[in-house]
Amino acid sequence: MSLTYWCEQAWLPTGVTPGVLVEIEGTRIARVGQGEPGAAERLAGLTIPGLANAHSHAFHRALRGRTQEGKGDFWTWRDGMYEVAAELDPDSYLRLARAVYAEMALAGVTCVGEFHYLHHQPDGRPYADANAMGHALVTAALDAGLRIALLDTCYVSGGVGAALSGTQRRFSDGDADRWAARTEDLAAAYEGRPEVEIGAAIHSVRAVPPEQMPVVAEFSAHQAAPLHVHVSEQRAENAACVELYAATPMQVLQERGALGPRSTAVHATHLTDADVELLGQSGAYMCMCPTTERDLADGIGPARTVADRGTQITLGSDSHAVIDLFEEARAVELNERLAAEQRGHWPAADLLTAATGAGHASLGFPDAGSLVPGAWADLVSVRMDSVRTAGAKGLEAVVFAATAADVHSVVTGGRRVVADGRHRLGDVGSMLAETIGSLR
Repeated sequence: MSLTYWCEQAWLPTGVTPGVLVEIEGTRIARVGQGEPGAAERLAGLTIPGLANAHSHAFHRALRGRTQEGKGDFWTWRDGMYEVAAELDPDSYLRLARAVYAEMALAGVTCVGEFHYLHHQPDGRPYADANAMGHALVTAALDAGLRIALLDTCYVSGGVGAALSGTQRRFSDGDADRWAARTEDLAAAYEGRPEVEIGAAIHSVRAVPPEQMPVVAEFSAHQAAPLHVHVSEQRAENAACVELYAATPMQVLQERGALGPRSTAVHATHLTDADVELLGQSGAYMCMCPTTERDLADGIGPARTVADRGTQITLGSDSHAVIDLFEEARAVELNERLAAEQRGHWPAADLLTAATGAGHASLGFPDAGSLVPGAWADLVSVRMDSVRTAGAKGLEAVVFAATAADVHSVVTGGRRVVADGRHRLGDVGSMLAETIGSLR
């Protein structure tokens, strides 16, 4: 199938360019160049590559607006998260995730990295199909028009040196070897499906003892697949790790072969200087999730320092306190301003690269996130005449003024998923209300 779009403006590798024709063959961009619109379909505003949400927990979306009363902390929020996790089964998770991924598509996301650890039945027994929950997530993403990197997560212990309890039992396969056997089967099921990447994740040093981490790293190497891990999100996590292992979480991961060019350290909020150097030398990515990190009062991660040491930054909406990659991008800069009392740490182009090319690459899709021939045909068009963007121009308008509500058109892999701000599945707000309401 051949399609041609004419972009009023487009962000190309050379910068923002007016009057750009993008020709699509199948799922890929065939040609890009300036020209008259002719019979091409017009895309108003500024068209950018598809956004990559590099860190998602789909079921956390059900917590939005439910955990804001009183003070609380990460651990009280986690209790609420466990309550939601206890309610889901493959059918209800499919409905919830489909609606959440449709919300992402409306926000310009064309690929999601789903950090998936809700594997089994509430009592910990596997479903008849041990990967039923994973299949539900893949189906949900494809229904919503997204590519997916399903980051199947190893989860063995209930805390640093602690046994599993309660809802945690449904997260665990028992040990890393059994996790690997199940995940190998999952990967085999999607072999030859270019829109699906089965990756791996170590939940955290809290949940995977160091001696079991090499199994996960070996799976990533064997499959040439991404490997993501929550790192140093909480000071308490760091303290417990140092007390038991005489090493920081980053050092533990490095010693066990879990840091490398396919790895992504998620959050990495509380790093030592040595951690920063290890991360940079490994070639790993660092995924920032600023709206979740501020919602949970985790702190401000050292994004600028880490980037200066050679680490590429990516972005995720994590717990989905909001789903808006423009907000995540500008929060990286605005957080730096608050911490340093100084402006101008990140050019808009660098922040948008974190949300596009770098994010896709970290999820195993290095041929996405750029408007060039051969790339996945993902086009996200942002209104430049809304009350937020009117009178502004360029990438600065998108990164520092636009919101997800300004996305009016989304093409994913050559298919139109969002037109005139409406998803092809229909009223996504009603879908979310119905699915989340049924859980309550």
